Amino acid sequence: MNFKKIGLVGVPQDVGASKKGVDMGPGALRVAGVISKLRALGHEVKDFGTVDCYTVDQFDSRDPENSGLNYLNIILDTCSLLKKRVELIVDSNYIPLVLGGDHSISIGTLAGLKKIHNGKTGIIWVDAHGDFNTPETSPSGNIHGMPLAIATGRGHSDLLSLGPSPTVSEKNCVIIAAREIDINEAKLLKESKVTVFTMMDIIKRGITEITNEAIKIATDGVDHLHISFDVDCLDPKDAPGTGTQVPGGLHFREAALLLESISECDKVSSFELVEVNPALDVYNQTAELAVELLCHAFGKKMF
Repeated sequence: MNFKKIGLVGVPQDVGASKKGVDMGPGALRVAGVISKLRALGHEVKDFGTVDCYTVDQFDSRDPENSGLNYLNIILDTCSLLKKRVELIVDSNYIPLVLGGDHSISIGTLAGLKKIHNGKTGIIWVDAHGDFNTPETSPSGNIHGMPLAIATGRGHSDLLSLGPSPTVSEKNCVIIAAREIDINEAKLLKESKVTVFTMMDIIKRGITEITNEAIKIATDGVDHLHISFDVDCLDPKDAPGTGTQVPGGLHFREAALLLESISECDKVSSFELVEVNPALDVYNQTAELAVELLCHAFGKKMF
């Protein structure tokens, strides 16, 4: 990756996960030195601040008008603010680097990117989960399990209108490291044009082959590539500080190889990192590992 101007914004939202702790994620990533380490790689980094967010202890998630969607109106407010912040970053000629917070913030990130990309965007979604639920399929009603579905035009009309959705090109959507997908969510994915690479695929074929194929699919016919990296894609032994741990995830070396390969793609135009939960972490281990991986995404090499 050539010299880049990176515009960083924190989004300490936890209501999408309905769980405290992930709201401290952006702060933990800052403490881990994300800005100084990216600057040390030669990038210009401008801090665009922190989006104001509500927290789960301020409101009741139950809304009789929005059954199956916890904290819908609050998430709409936050994602609307994030949309404007991302638009500002893009208008200022910086690459957006969005630090969460739970994964529902992706709805706002992609809505903001649509102003310049017009939805002609590929996406690599690195996650243990599919995040392809709708209010009808979600077992929990937590919106952090729905953002990729929203991005492709599936879900509640209020969330779809924010972009408006679709905010990505569905045939250019790739999920990597999946290993916990709900039954009805899986049906939606199989009916879609989204490509899913599970951890079993990675075990069978190797991370290099999967990565190369994912980049090819995600960038075919589009000019922009967005990376959405949920730290629960990593094995919990390496990254315990996340709210939805799933055994058998990526190890550091696999994730670093994936992100180094992505960094060599000249179509990457935005990045978000989500679901760091310091309340569940050990001595900020997960945040520090996440920052190290971010550096590999922005050009750091092992040698």
